[in-house]
Amino acid sequence: MIRPFRIEIPQSDLDDLHSRLARTRWADQIPGSGDAYGVTTDRVRHLVEQWQRLDWRALEAKLNEHPQFSTEIDGQDIHFLHLKSKRDTGFPLLLLHGWPGTFAEFLAVAGPLTEAGYDLVIPSLPGYAFSGPTTSTGWNDQRTARALAELMERLGYDRFGVVGNDHGAQIAPQLGRIAPVSGVHVSQVFSFPSGDPAEFADLTEDEQSALATLTWFAENKMSFNTLHSQQPQTLAHAIVDSPAGLAGWNSQLLGPDLDDEFVLTHLALHWFSGSAGSAVRQYYENAKAPRQAEPTTVPLALSGSIGDFHGIRRFAERDHTAIVSWRVHDVPTHYLHHAAPELAAAEIAEFFAEYR
Repeated sequence: MIRPFRIEIPQSDLDDLHSRLARTRWADQIPGSGDAYGVTTDRVRHLVEQWQRLDWRALEAKLNEHPQFSTEIDGQDIHFLHLKSKRDTGFPLLLLHGWPGTFAEFLAVAGPLTEAGYDLVIPSLPGYAFSGPTTSTGWNDQRTARALAELMERLGYDRFGVVGNDHGAQIAPQLGRIAPVSGVHVSQVFSFPSGDPAEFADLTEDEQSALATLTWFAENKMSFNTLHSQQPQTLAHAIVDSPAGLAGWNSQLLGPDLDDEFVLTHLALHWFSGSAGSAVRQYYENAKAPRQAEPTTVPLALSGSIGDFHGIRRFAERDHTAIVSWRVHDVPTHYLHHAAPELAAAEIAEFFAEYR
């Protein structure tokens, strides 16, 4: 059964949040160290101050302008937005976010895509926001893909496209393996070198740049991935209890290049739903899941961003046999759908005009 859903945070939860924010115990920081040790106290202080000023009721009303629903699949409540095309017939697209984002990653492209003739289904991934917390083990990308395929079937769609960012870009190809997917459009392709030195012999300039970005990220910012994959519950105690702790941890990938409202929307959705700890368990589940060895065959397009690891095409072609478009944009962001919504929506619409 599919049920209507509205975000209605109790006033007592708002009062509790503001009390916790006001009583933040700030971490010390070595003077002049900048972000060498990680997210700075100045950054967290800024987010806490802005969060205290945030008009949640106005933001809540804005979110509730989008039709929302919930349904139980495989023992888990799945929350989703369902936006209909502004045209008589709309081709369905499933839009999938990642960590530390939420369904709100795609709100900026919703208008352009519905105007272009697409129905949009934008779920909260299992364990995230109002699809969380998860109550059983095993919610890896494969199980999530099966649940989302069931969601699209329940909505009456016998063929659909998938758009993904971050974790969503991992789940999207999985859907291409098991569901009637016409095409996959992602911001990243997570295909990596095998370790054979011969693979690096004749890398193109773009591939060298992408490899350098990956190497820097692995050497400087991969610790969150390791912790999530090994001990997510240890971290959960801090980020579920402390909004300042949540702001510090999640802002590793929600940096100052993003506007405050976008960052605070994701933080608030994780906080009010009590799902911050549940969301990071996805890394643990994926680390324990068997790797999908067979390449995908569904048409796949990349729209990546400079400065963000978007993928290395020769390795991507090893894992995906039908890459039909590979574009990297001069927009340094991990959230292209928010940072450049007209560009992102136009490329999605162009791709699915052909693969639908």
